Amino acid sequence: MQILRSLEEIKRPFFRPAVTIGNFDGVHLGHQALFKKVVDLASKRDGDTIAITFEPHPLKVLRPKSSLKLISTFEHKAELIKKAGIEWLLCLRFDKELASTPAREFVERVFVRKIGVEDLVVGYDYAFGKGREGDREFLKTMGDIFGFKVHVVDPVMIDGVIVSSTKVRELVSNGEMRRVYKLLGRYYQIRGVVRVGKRRGGSVVGFPTANLVLEEDDLCPKVGVYCVQVILDSQCFGGVMNIGYNPTFGDTGLSAEVHIFDFDKDIYGKAIKVNIIQRIRDEKKFSGPLELREQICKDVETAKLILAKEQNLTRACLDEQDD
Repeated sequence: MQILRSLEEIKRPFFRPAVTIGNFDGVHLGHQALFKKVVDLASKRDGDTIAITFEPHPLKVLRPKSSLKLISTFEHKAELIKKAGIEWLLCLRFDKELASTPAREFVERVFVRKIGVEDLVVGYDYAFGKGREGDREFLKTMGDIFGFKVHVVDPVMIDGVIVSSTKVRELVSNGEMRRVYKLLGRYYQIRGVVRVGKRRGGSVVGFPTANLVLEEDDLCPKVGVYCVQVILDSQCFGGVMNIGYNPTFGDTGLSAEVHIFDFDKDIYGKAIKVNIIQRIRDEKKFSGPLELREQICKDVETAKLILAKEQNLTRACLDEQDD
């Protein structure tokens, strides 16, 4: 997949393209339905497939005091869009100038003159442009004027719930990782670089951990202990992860610490990916290292039982190896 960061990078006309547009945060099943429609339409004529997205997330510009947390980094989002079969990803910088652009001007400049869209695929509730005037009815009118077709994709429903980024954020924040899996079609994943921590996991507690640097924009699951799958250098391992504040030792900063099963290598400075499978328990304060160690032993046993029954681990591992 080719990634373009501005309209000026478009050096050649696209061939009979099918296009979709959106923030695509999390690339959940609703977004995947849009990409599938784009691929299906373009394949009938061997046309180009294009997704248009924005960085930073528009709410970061429109509501700078918003506490919005992102489901996926741009890197992860791009990987998932590529896996969906999209050939071109146009990432436009979202700023106040773009936010104030009238919808018709955007259609003419981007969709028509730069891309030459033949089919435009949008979600049932999508709108863009100044005052969100570019809704689906507006787009259908523009399609009639400029000669492209607009396809509106119905919402994807899972267990009676509309799949949306907002719903995914809610479930992640509540630690409902099984329900998150259903909406994403994959495990929820956090990524980070292993840093030097307090060095007490192995020497004091008896369970060495990889400590992840959490970014300010990261959407973290509810504080607690989780059963996880760890991906490192195309290898996959089981593990348990604590997201929290380590009250037993009086820490105050939020951290994510992963104990990786059957693993004893030095991985400081390495990037790892963690698929979060299931929440095991709340974080709690223990009387000291010994009581904490006893609980972690129970957590490890619980996690290994969960992993032994999990049917999607191999597929998740292979998906990462394909990147």
